[in-house]
Amino acid sequence: MFGIPREVVERLKKQYPAGCRVELLHMDDSQAPPVGTKGTVIGVDDIGSIMVRWDNGSGLSVAYGEDSCRRCD
Repeated sequence: MFGIPREVVERLKKQYPAGCRVELLHMDDSQAPPVGTKGTVIGVDDIGSIMVRWDNGSGLSVAYGEDSCRRCD
């Protein structure tokens, strides 16, 4: 699991269940949606990335330890 403890992945899955709404706080990617963009979580993968369907049509995941978002529902 690329060094991410299973407990962390399980915590993220509970904190960000599919269907919850999030707001992007930071993403270090040239294709990133603008900070403040909201989206709907579609799941958390086994390396801790939060998979999001952003309202602007983007599908970039929030990478654990690199990017950040917060729940807003």
